[in-house]
Amino acid sequence: MDTVIRGVLSVSTFFDGIKEKVRGHNKTIVFPESLDERILTAVSRFAADEVLRPVLIGNKDEIQAKARDIGVSVEGVAVYDPEDYAGFEEMVQAFVERRKGKATEEDARQILKDVNYFGTMLVYLKKADGLVSGAIHSTADTVRPALQIIKTKQGVKKVSGVFIMVRGEEKFVFADCAINISPDSQDLAETAAESAKTARTFDIEPRIAMLSFSTKGSAHSDETEKVAQAVRLAKERDPELVVDGEMQFDAAYVPAVAQKKAPDSVIQGNATVFIFPNLDAGNIGYKMAQRLGGFEAVGPILQGLNAPVNDLSRGCNAEDVYHLALISAAQSL
Repeated sequence: MDTVIRGVLSVSTFFDGIKEKVRGHNKTIVFPESLDERILTAVSRFAADEVLRPVLIGNKDEIQAKARDIGVSVEGVAVYDPEDYAGFEEMVQAFVERRKGKATEEDARQILKDVNYFGTMLVYLKKADGLVSGAIHSTADTVRPALQIIKTKQGVKKVSGVFIMVRGEEKFVFADCAINISPDSQDLAETAAESAKTARTFDIEPRIAMLSFSTKGSAHSDETEKVAQAVRLAKERDPELVVDGEMQFDAAYVPAVAQKKAPDSVIQGNATVFIFPNLDAGNIGYKMAQRLGGFEAVGPILQGLNAPVNDLSRGCNAEDVYHLALISAAQSL
């Protein structure tokens, strides 16, 4: 559908759509941080509405006691404890094989007591569809196990992070706003291709603008050539992509400007996916859209992995946990 029609669409409506997309698929999402109040509150909500199947990692008695203390129910929620998990030895062997000589069985038994590694292995072994962590762990603690175990998709060298920007009925993808500080042309092309897939997941038809301070050769530098080369590489990766650049934001977003600056471009002020040339630009850009433009920023959503693993902010609330789990489930469809 055309997602750049102005109107009234709240973020809650956006997530209602994701919920309905996910419902009925019995997707399982792992939550390693099982004693955190925000996690338990979100998990109790999933247990009640049955949109997806949550899995908690830890000691069942401790988890149930904590849930009672904060007044929520996790009755019927699956709980796996690394200390007595029946498939632990199978997991150890799979971890050693996956790490290809970088860990012994003894190493694996210790490493897999870590809830993020244990949870990530559940995803790798297809006992779960995705993982959400980061409420009390750093981004590195959440992402490192995913990079070591789940790894990136074939043809993708680096994970990238996107935000879905929502205002009224406008929905856009901004990338990379979270992970790669100084991407090269290949990185940008990968991010463009993966962002197109992410866009489709959330019912956004991808029309990709590769952003720069120049539009189609209006300025020349190593930075502008990097972006122009990324466009060529993106088209080689997927000739069906609607992508162009290098392009200034106004040429990508405003039809009248596109007519003047890039009249022959496939992007005529109707871009829906914006690829920033570096993390400085991406991070600043999404926060300006959020704070000055009135957009809601949904994310960051990690892309490029073989299975969804997503990282919460340590300042998150229970609603953020619920939403990111829904996103993770949608990514696994």
